[in-house]
Amino acid sequence: MSDERPEKPLPEKTSLEKPSVEKAVAEKAAAEPPALRASDADRERVVDRLRDAVAEGRLDMEEFEERLEAAYTSRTYAELEPLTRDLPAAAGSTSPSPVAPSPAPSSAWPDRIGGTGTSATAVAVMSGFQRKGRWTVPARFNAVAIWGGGELDLREADFAEREVVITCVAVMGGIEITVPPGVEVDVRGIGIMGAFDQGKSQDNRPEPGAPRVVVNGLAFWGGVAVKVKQQKGQKGPKGLDGGAPRKEL
Repeated sequence: MSDERPEKPLPEKTSLEKPSVEKAVAEKAAAEPPALRASDADRERVVDRLRDAVAEGRLDMEEFEERLEAAYTSRTYAELEPLTRDLPAAAGSTSPSPVAPSPAPSSAWPDRIGGTGTSATAVAVMSGFQRKGRWTVPARFNAVAIWGGGELDLREADFAEREVVITCVAVMGGIEITVPPGVEVDVRGIGIMGAFDQGKSQDNRPEPGAPRVVVNGLAFWGGVAVKVKQQKGQKGPKGLDGGAPRKEL
């Protein structure tokens, strides 16, 4: 008899293998919900809270400017939330979250933002210029009045971008800018023996999704006036129709 014993068959490889690290990470990422995108209204609500914090003395200007820039560049709620995490909820707020979703704006602002500017320059030398009715304000607009005057009416205008900059130069002349209620206006011009001031109307509260108009430039022996006024045929809050509050510059 032979002493050789039959060899035991080798065990078959099991089909169950430990998942790789890459696969585990991918599965975890797929299981996590996507970051919720923030809207313009959410960003504006955070900006309003930051402005209140400055007025209350909770933030200095350097902190405010840093957070303001971060707010306008944020894309998700997760990026907005830390900007007001150390601030108390705004007065009258029933929710501790400063970036809770808000109702959609009742206005048609989104339909009025975007496109190509109708014209980028207006000049009046011992004469006048006027831009009114349906036109598109470019991202950068230059207005010059020398011994003359000009009028920029934005009440029926569209806006190439959400923020437009109007640079005014008034030399022994005047420029008047009319904006509809809800548009945020920021005046930064310089007056030399003239008037170029940034006055704010308490009745004109910026609306979510509305454009922002920055007015800068120089007034030398001249002035620039910014007023808030409803379009003809529309009824607005008291003080915004007819006798509109004005920024006399």
